[in-house]
Amino acid sequence: MKSLVDHLSQYAAYHRDPRNIASHFVGIPLIVVAVAVLLSRPQWAGGGLSPAVLVSLASAWFYLRLELRLGVLMTVLLGLCVWAGHVLAQQSTLVWLASGIGMFVVGWAIQFVGHHYEGRKPAFVDDVTGLIVGPLFVVVELAFLLGMRHELKEQIEARVGGVRINPKNAAA
Repeated sequence: MKSLVDHLSQYAAYHRDPRNIASHFVGIPLIVVAVAVLLSRPQWAGGGLSPAVLVSLASAWFYLRLELRLGVLMTVLLGLCVWAGHVLAQQSTLVWLASGIGMFVVGWAIQFVGHHYEGRKPAFVDDVTGLIVGPLFVVVELAFLLGMRHELKEQIEARVGGVRINPKNAAA
């Protein structure tokens, strides 16, 4: 299994432009919540179990295997997304679908704008694990902005370089 640094470095290689990273702070949370919303129907076992719960448990297991601290944080964040999804799934079908699909489309639109600045396709195009690493990348980038996890940042940047404006798209 790839290590935390392996996964984050591979993903970071597609995300070195700060405008692209900034777009991910909005786009990825929207997509994650949208998936939780859309997978919150049907609900079984009195409403406590849904496809969203099952996907979140599998994702949490992935994150926990990479690193306990980040895994616990990601599990809590996924739990909040599933909670929001279950709340929206209790609404009318129109509200449930409109909110889920709306957030999903807007989130991906923001992602593609960010990748325009980057000048590269999204990471998941070359490796589908980018879909699960993306939310972790956002959390780790936030930690970096808060001055945390210096050693992890140094390990990633040693492999893929630092964050920089893409000169081809600097005027965009």
